[in-house]
Amino acid sequence: MIAFNPTDSASLLAAFGALGVLAVVFAESGLLVVGFFLPGDTLLLPAGVLCAADGPQAPRLELWQVLVCAAVGAVAGAQVGYLLGRHGGRPLLSRTSNRRVKEGTVRAQRILARYGYGKALVIGRFVPVLRTVLHPAAGALGVPARPFTVWQTVGGLLWSQSLVLAGYLLGSSVSHLDDYLLPMVAVIVMLSLLPLLAEARRTRRARRDPSGPDRS
Repeated sequence: MIAFNPTDSASLLAAFGALGVLAVVFAESGLLVVGFFLPGDTLLLPAGVLCAADGPQAPRLELWQVLVCAAVGAVAGAQVGYLLGRHGGRPLLSRTSNRRVKEGTVRAQRILARYGYGKALVIGRFVPVLRTVLHPAAGALGVPARPFTVWQTVGGLLWSQSLVLAGYLLGSSVSHLDDYLLPMVAVIVMLSLLPLLAEARRTRRARRDPSGPDRS
């Protein structure tokens, strides 16, 4: 039996290849609690790099398989998350003691109200934590099924395909980039935290000056 760490992208890709991409992206796109602990951005970009890998020790992945699995996982996972939220999700979101779920739900409500369905569902795909809770929250908050399906599909395809292709282009242009997967994953994690830090800064500013105008 292959030993692997489900939170480590290199381990997942070595053990399951493109199918690992499908399973992880599916879970991260809408399965509350479980999805928070799985890699998303830090899986898709390295998967693209490995599609272009030429090293003898790196697992060689097929680009078309990774693209298809990433797309299916992103779209299907969000749709399942929406259905779970629509059918009994509101009590779950309101009663949960998980801090990440609570904070993500508040953020999801804020972004849906501020940007509308389309922008929120596209932008939310690129924000860690938010993309896991946004789709169940949309179902629980009564977002209509048709616009949700259209915009989550657009967002899911933009997010999943752009990251895989970016990784593939990097792997094709930089020799032996697959030897540096761990440092690259660390950089992706740092970059993915920037939207969360910006949101936390806006929240602190709003708390200090609740009567001031919203300039963001």
